Amino acid sequence: MLGRPSFSLSRNGSFRAENLGQNALALIGNLCFTMFVVGVLVFTIIAATYQPEDPLFHPSSKMTNFLTSNSNATFKSDTGVVKTGEDFVASNQTAFATFINITDVDAAALPTEGGEGAETNPEEGAVCNTEGPINCRDPDVFHLLMRSAIEKFKDIHFYRFGKPVQGDNDSSCHMAWRFRPKEGKAAAFYKDYRSFTLEKSDNCTLSVSGIGEYHSGGKARKRKGKGRGKNREKDKEVFEKVPTKVDENPIALPDVGETVEDALPTVESEGSFGRGKYLIYSGGGDRCKSMHQYLWSFTCMLGEAQYLNRTLVMDLSVCLSKMYTSSGQDEEGKDFRYYFDFEHLMDSASVLDQKQFWSDWNKWQKKNGLNLHLVEDFRVTPMNLAKVDDTLIVRKFGDVEPDNYWYRVCEGEAESAVERPWNMVWKSRRLLDIASAIASRMSWDFDSVHIERGEKASNKELWPNLDKDTSPEALLSTLKYKIEDGRNVYVATNEPEISFFDPLKDKYSLHFLDEYKDLWDSNSDWYSETTKLNNGVGVDFDGYMRISVDTEVFLRGKKQIETFNDLTKDCKDGVNTCTSAS
Repeated sequence: MLGRPSFSLSRNGSFRAENLGQNALALIGNLCFTMFVVGVLVFTIIAATYQPEDPLFHPSSKMTNFLTSNSNATFKSDTGVVKTGEDFVASNQTAFATFINITDVDAAALPTEGGEGAETNPEEGAVCNTEGPINCRDPDVFHLLMRSAIEKFKDIHFYRFGKPVQGDNDSSCHMAWRFRPKEGKAAAFYKDYRSFTLEKSDNCTLSVSGIGEYHSGGKARKRKGKGRGKNREKDKEVFEKVPTKVDENPIALPDVGETVEDALPTVESEGSFGRGKYLIYSGGGDRCKSMHQYLWSFTCMLGEAQYLNRTLVMDLSVCLSKMYTSSGQDEEGKDFRYYFDFEHLMDSASVLDQKQFWSDWNKWQKKNGLNLHLVEDFRVTPMNLAKVDDTLIVRKFGDVEPDNYWYRVCEGEAESAVERPWNMVWKSRRLLDIASAIASRMSWDFDSVHIERGEKASNKELWPNLDKDTSPEALLSTLKYKIEDGRNVYVATNEPEISFFDPLKDKYSLHFLDEYKDLWDSNSDWYSETTKLNNGVGVDFDGYMRISVDTEVFLRGKKQIETFNDLTKDCKDGVNTCTSAS
């Protein structure tokens, strides 16, 4: 019996006193190694599943946060302007770095070759004809107009000049240019074309006596070259500076002011129609909802079409929610092209108009044996449809909300497979051109203030200080530290009585949206172009268009003073809702 303990210990000699130190060290080492392995596993899992805070690829669970604008220039998160692809492009693009200086124009000035219109620097012995018409195609005239434009408009950078053309009379030339404001925050180029009035002195030296208003030189507004996107022909009759650095894959940027060519696409032939693969969304509960929900669902549909490598057949008829209408009722029959850049969408993706598609389908479906695959459950994922070979996939949505919202297709498992192609969806360049025209009338040299009042100012429970903080007296007190006296100030506001702000006019030159009604009235380019889209029927400048333009002008101010960041300590969404973004 006395031998059993010694026998047990002898079977595991590591428990001897002389080995306890080594055992302790080994145990600690094993624990540390185990903790290291667990740490590596946890880190690997986090790295594999982590989604960066890229606003273009938020999961749908973050939809509300994404759709709420970070800019307080919008009046409510529901009724504000929806963000589109160009809003996510950084403003420091390589393409913006190389602009034309007056020294570039002077260095490129060509010697006069004689002939009519060459009297800018008349040669010795040449006959001076002070009564003859100006030759707008003369190189010296071209350089004179470029120099005049650069000297006149000091708050913009010029990137391209088009050769001038004859204007409205013998002493007028029209010239176009590509530009952007020097302090521009939007990643976009702009196009202007203006009328120049020239005078001849007694010795036939030419000078510019006047430059017209924004878009006054309509004869210089050329249509784009043939083709689409990267395949479009370039205009060779231009003066531009060769960039020192060219991106291999440059990001597409809006050209605001260019002719918009958004006629509906057509299928080339019966054969090409039969070879195509198509996707249609039918029905659903997204209609007449906010523009934010509409676009969230639309980009899901567009993303699935891209994933399946199919042409998206879309309904261009939009129902405008009553939250944007003066009638207070939902309004059907609006055109997608009123609010978004359909030309850019056609350049970026394969899309067709639904009405034209069904017309072609009815003509050729039976003849060519084209098959239709119907999907009535949003839980059927895009991955399930990847191998469907039928010509047409139709997703049919029912009447029960929220399961009939299009964006449900991109939830769950599909989130990791279908990316919303925000880069393909831009705001309407017709609306952006109105904002550009307003900024141009202030010579792109203005500050902007957003002043939200309305229902929020009346609701003292949720916004106890807003009414007082946005009173004329309070505004004068606050703005004196933020904006210099005498500045042009654009006021984006939902205050219906703009006379409310009259006390500020003693210090600032105030400007409001309705000051520029001529840009969308029945004599405007916008009205003419949208009327053509609407089959000859005039289009109302609705509430969403107003908010869109108001916001875009605000965002072009050199200084931007926001209601809930700068004018009041109240929170944008009510008491105790302030976040770092608001």
